[in-house]
Amino acid sequence: MAQVTEDQVLTALRTVTDSERGADIVSLGMIAGLTIQDGAVTVAIEVDPRRAAQAEPIRHAAESAVKRLDGIEAVTAVLTAHRPPPNRNASQVHDHGGHGHGGPPPRVRPSLSGIHAVVAVASGKGGVGKSTTAINLALALVGQGLRVGLLDADVYGPSLPRLLGITEKPQADGERLAPIMRYGLATMSIGFLVAEDTPMIWRGPMVQSALQQMLFDVAWGPLDVLVVDMPPGTGDAQLTMAQQVPLAGAVIVSTPQDLALLDARKGLNMFRRVDVPVLGIIENMSYFTCPHCGGRSDIFNHGGARREAERLGVDFLGEIPLDMAIRETSDQGCPIVVSAPESEHARAFRTIAAAIWQRVATQTANPPPRIVVD
Repeated sequence: MAQVTEDQVLTALRTVTDSERGADIVSLGMIAGLTIQDGAVTVAIEVDPRRAAQAEPIRHAAESAVKRLDGIEAVTAVLTAHRPPPNRNASQVHDHGGHGHGGPPPRVRPSLSGIHAVVAVASGKGGVGKSTTAINLALALVGQGLRVGLLDADVYGPSLPRLLGITEKPQADGERLAPIMRYGLATMSIGFLVAEDTPMIWRGPMVQSALQQMLFDVAWGPLDVLVVDMPPGTGDAQLTMAQQVPLAGAVIVSTPQDLALLDARKGLNMFRRVDVPVLGIIENMSYFTCPHCGGRSDIFNHGGARREAERLGVDFLGEIPLDMAIRETSDQGCPIVVSAPESEHARAFRTIAAAIWQRVATQTANPPPRIVVD
């Protein structure tokens, strides 16, 4: 089947009219970005932020128009907007920790029907093994009989396709995408829609719109918990998730050394600032045991995350070692919780997952089934 071309996509988009402005969205210069990869098309449509809610039919019409082309497997249209500079009072909100004249921005709580709890797995910086940890925790929850979803919210550096060995594209289920199932886990990632080596050169509003659509335009089905693998840092994507998604809590992943803990502290304080409960801290790459002599080395120091948790008054959830088996199984797309479920490392993930679920369940009046770790 021939590869669809950019001209074909633009021709299809010319059939979509902005009724308020009386012309098609291509002629009006509303196409801010367009990527085509292996039959998957992503379109960014720029709109006036004051009429973003009214522009939703345009987005749906654009997706429908492109889907009608031969050779199209998946279409994602996102809305983006240039926003006017903030006024003086609005900027003071950010400069003074939410104590400016305007007060903190209101939190939007869209509905995630059928999802009992949403848990964010976050870190203050990259390179601490957050995605590997998130995936193994999600699979540990699946192993306890829970219905679990996993959203890869790192638009700029999605790793879920590689870590779970997923190469197929998600299929549309009516107006929504169907999550890809792997090892009993419902998954979604922007990496399913673009090639692994394709850079996502998107403005912040485009990232926010993509995240919202991967949450609310995916047929997640009934879930006990949706685990969100957050991007590192404390930028637009993190604020979108923290302020617009009903998070039951956040888990912070850090390595033991002081530099990583400094950034982890920033991530933890961000969640506190937006009133998201911090469920605890995990120390990843906590120690290394030599497979030849059995000697132990604290390559990145040891115990730093436990001490930081005590200092900040949050729970310490546990330690995950630095081990070649975790790296190898992740590279092979078969995480250690499913490839070696009886290993010491898998047991560590299951213990931490049980502790997280216990904290989430106690926040609800009618908690779901209790997890028991063997």
